[in-house]
Amino acid sequence: MSRATAEVRVGCVAYHPRIVTIWESFLGWFEAQGSRPTTSCTPTTSGRSAHCSPARSTSPGTRTLAFVAAEQQLGGEARILGMRDVDAEFATVIVTRRGETFEDAPALAGRRLALGSRDSGHAAILPLHYLREQGLDAETACELVRFDTDLGKHGDTGDSELRVVRAVADGTADAGALGETTLAALRAERVPAVADLEVSWRSPTYYHCNFTALPSLDDGVAQRWLDALLAMSYDDPSQRQAMDLEGVKRWLPGDRDGYSALAEAMAAGAPST
Repeated sequence: MSRATAEVRVGCVAYHPRIVTIWESFLGWFEAQGSRPTTSCTPTTSGRSAHCSPARSTSPGTRTLAFVAAEQQLGGEARILGMRDVDAEFATVIVTRRGETFEDAPALAGRRLALGSRDSGHAAILPLHYLREQGLDAETACELVRFDTDLGKHGDTGDSELRVVRAVADGTADAGALGETTLAALRAERVPAVADLEVSWRSPTYYHCNFTALPSLDDGVAQRWLDALLAMSYDDPSQRQAMDLEGVKRWLPGDRDGYSALAEAMAAGAPST
């Protein structure tokens, strides 16, 4: 296969300087695997770019929302070329102040519920979807307190989730939805706002980011990409820093199963961008 047909243009959403650091390391890894399936990384600031690249492209870290939107645009034929281990067990939690928990979803009725950016799958769309499945239409039964910051980045900056926990901590909201991994990170960083909060509700698990490619990507190129990805090891000191920054310890092949809830929510009228 010629170099021209083996090349893959990679696009990433550089919402934080560390993204460039991560991908400089990752691209070096892929090039070192022999066939050079990756030749460039083009940082962008728009969530749309995650699924609008030319033919033969793959988009790293495509968010839940962007992936489902890509599936819709491509008639269900978007290709998944792998995902992080953490993305296979994602969940949303609702936190309350200590001692103010609730027993089940309907018990939230009448309370002020803080949500992250309206285009965030994990901090807005999916919590509303899962609460509805469990008997609470929060959009009519609760007073929603929305923090629509960094729209277009699908909640990945974490800014709106930090505002959610601050709102619950200071009494502006009675409860707040955010990603379980975000809460863990805030606790690890000892952010004061989470000190007196506790988890009152946890959603079913779902998938988060993945590597998405157009269906026109050559099968051989796609397989080499996946093989190189799965060969990346956290035990390799040259890769550990970048993998830590990316929040991954092991790469997985990935599939569509964990995106069904978001697809249903979006089909019911949730934002697609």
